[in-house]
Amino acid sequence: MLAPIVPVKIKSKSIVTIYRHTQGQGETVVVLHGWGLNHQVWQPIMAPLAESHQLIAIDLPGFGRSDWPTGKAISFANMVALVSAEIPAGAHLIGWSLGGLIASAIALQQPRNIASLTTIASSPKFQADEQWPGIDSKVLDNFHLQLQRSYDKTIERFLAIQAMGDEHARAQVKWLKPLVLEQPEPNLTVLDQALDWLADVDLRAQLPNISVPLLRYYGRLDSLVPNRAIAEIDKLVPKSAKHVDPQASHAPFISDPQQFIDRWLAFTNPTR
Repeated sequence: MLAPIVPVKIKSKSIVTIYRHTQGQGETVVVLHGWGLNHQVWQPIMAPLAESHQLIAIDLPGFGRSDWPTGKAISFANMVALVSAEIPAGAHLIGWSLGGLIASAIALQQPRNIASLTTIASSPKFQADEQWPGIDSKVLDNFHLQLQRSYDKTIERFLAIQAMGDEHARAQVKWLKPLVLEQPEPNLTVLDQALDWLADVDLRAQLPNISVPLLRYYGRLDSLVPNRAIAEIDKLVPKSAKHVDPQASHAPFISDPQQFIDRWLAFTNPTR
């Protein structure tokens, strides 16, 4: 069992108060969680990463213990700006799912501030259309409807999707669920708007401009970022590093934490 985390609440450079957990020493790595969740989802890799790095696990504004600034418009651009203010200079940036979309936007805007970018089960455009494979719009519409009825049940269903077809992730998700849900309920308006970001944000045209070292990490069984989407992203960033876990779904860092750690360390320090 991993050691319990003791997160620290600090004042952001902006109006919002960002809740973040810090542990370990060394080069800084900042991790950004996905939709509906919070920093606890990183539990499987927190301790291993902190053996060699200073780990900062942030609750995105409006999620977990982080506030959304009163009076500030809820938008993807403002989310990116708020999170950017929390990234120390020279940090490695890891983003999972929606967190990967946010991390990509930060790397595009502030390449000199980022040592490397790793996206996990992420896409520059999540929703499918006639030319792009991704999430069916009906799936996102259903999440909008479910969110109006019950946050807990919506998150339980979302967590179940993370492990779909992935027997290794099922046990980890079962263990993680109470840790995630014991945190404060997110701002439901932000949560609902973030579903719209998954539907509407499209970074495909900008993605080839990413200039920092980029690792893309996927699960072959992922229904949200399917294999056909991975092939399309290959064309956008052909010089990036990539790994597809053949046995994982949407949360490969949960399915096999040690494999993710090993490959990430090899990517960020190839002479290690």
